[in-house]
Amino acid sequence: MARAALVTGAARGIGRAVALGLAERGFDVAVHYRSSRAEAREVAATVRRIGRRAVMVQADLTDPAQARKAVEATARGLGGLAVVVNNVGDYLFKPIEEVEPEEWRAVLASNLDTAFFVTQAALPYLLAEGWGRVLFLGYAGAGQLAAKPQIAPYFIAKTGVVLYAKALAARLAPHGVTVNVVAPGVAENSVTQPVREIPMGRVARLDELVEAVGYFVSPATDYVTGQVLEVAGGWNV
Repeated sequence: MARAALVTGAARGIGRAVALGLAERGFDVAVHYRSSRAEAREVAATVRRIGRRAVMVQADLTDPAQARKAVEATARGLGGLAVVVNNVGDYLFKPIEEVEPEEWRAVLASNLDTAFFVTQAALPYLLAEGWGRVLFLGYAGAGQLAAKPQIAPYFIAKTGVVLYAKALAARLAPHGVTVNVVAPGVAENSVTQPVREIPMGRVARLDELVEAVGYFVSPATDYVTGQVLEVAGGWNV
């Protein structure tokens, strides 16, 4: 029987690519969306055309109750839950001195709070499987003590994701559940694309990010946990 995966923010962009990539690797997929219902429906239909089961899960994951219901709907619809990909998260490019309090809270909530709420709700299902993968979409360079005055709330949130992932990895290691971070730099769908700053001179393709996710969900990484894999062409090293 195929294992089930929940991908947050799966209606478009990186989340969409990851959802389809997991389906191609044999996983049934829960396609989470907040408001992009038409796009989510298209992703779910494509998953089914690949030959895997799909369910659509609508939720505002900044609300812990909705995050829990999304996880429950996934497990109920697909008969369990073995993989969680925390992809959802808003981006803000704005000088730190101009950031409004509501913008600060929104960026931290969408990137860091959602990761905690979804994963916390998923833990009982992952532990029951005796095998599991928790993945977070991070940001290349997050975790370094570096000044990022144009994206400070986002950088702080993604650094928090790294720290949370490492703490969780240490706790879940004895239970067959690994926790890792795939950290894109500038991707083909990124809001800003400072290609001149990237040593390899180009942005990341979405399929390259999917391959990194595929690595972490494969049996080859049963002994790999608490790691950050940057897919960034040397950016922010």
